[in-house]
Amino acid sequence: MSLTPVELSGSRVLIAGPGGQVAQPIVQALAPICELTAVARFSDESQRQQLEKQGVHTVRGDLADHQSLRDCPADVDYVINLAVVKSGNFDYDLRANAEGIGNLMSHCRSAKAVLHFSSTAVYEYAGHEPRREDAPLGDNHRSMFPTYSLSKIAAESVCRFVARQHGIPTTIARLSVPYGNNGGWPFFHLLMMKEGMEIDIHPEGPNVYNLLHSSDYLDKLPYLLAAADTDVCTVNFGGSQAVSIEEWCAYLAELSGFQPRFKENASAFGSLQIDTEKMHSLIGPTQKDWRDGIREMVEQLAPELLKA
Repeated sequence: MSLTPVELSGSRVLIAGPGGQVAQPIVQALAPICELTAVARFSDESQRQQLEKQGVHTVRGDLADHQSLRDCPADVDYVINLAVVKSGNFDYDLRANAEGIGNLMSHCRSAKAVLHFSSTAVYEYAGHEPRREDAPLGDNHRSMFPTYSLSKIAAESVCRFVARQHGIPTTIARLSVPYGNNGGWPFFHLLMMKEGMEIDIHPEGPNVYNLLHSSDYLDKLPYLLAAADTDVCTVNFGGSQAVSIEEWCAYLAELSGFQPRFKENASAFGSLQIDTEKMHSLIGPTQKDWRDGIREMVEQLAPELLKA
């Protein structure tokens, strides 16, 4: 790893999509050290007020409508895009997700770097083969989120076009499975186990992913911005350890005493392990052991579910 992380302290940062699970720890970490602006539709006024209390400047805007971004500062140092729309309406979702990143980057074309968070959902299902960044793309999440994978693929294409057209250094980070002390997929599985609900898994098990703890993505954020290039750096972004749903549910059972009830379902998301070679060469390995991360998550969110 030869990159020097960018210095975010004192910088001007614009974050789109501040209310999501991944964005919340980022906002909490950056608000005390940056001049942070958050843009979103803010249909929930209480969310906007909570951000303002943290010292975040908020702007109401819809990325699908470039004119609504006129109140966003254009002279920021860094742009972080975590906005995502999964309404199921292809026309609007493609506008909001794909055209949206184009509108945002065009508005902030003088930024030192743009970090666009994509998803490993852009990859075609390929069994247990770890996906490299040049692996075939496909409509991976169609069964549950009809517009999601296609919108993410389209957004990456628009992102690359605008970056090259305007010479904006950009990184596209394809997120695996984020989690942390504010929740995530493993926590939903714990709640399902508590209620005795069936957990759908793909028949071609084990169903392997790369859990990414919030402490690790916060640590790697300055490196991902440093990796930005006008030819666009596209990189997988997940935990260095590969772990299956079956494994993390077994560990949750150890912690809680609740047993998982798995149901094989060919429509469930299949294994989506990433190849971490490029990520490690750019930004280095992650540090949080998945067992430690899951235990901390349960201790924070539902300590009463831990066995005595």
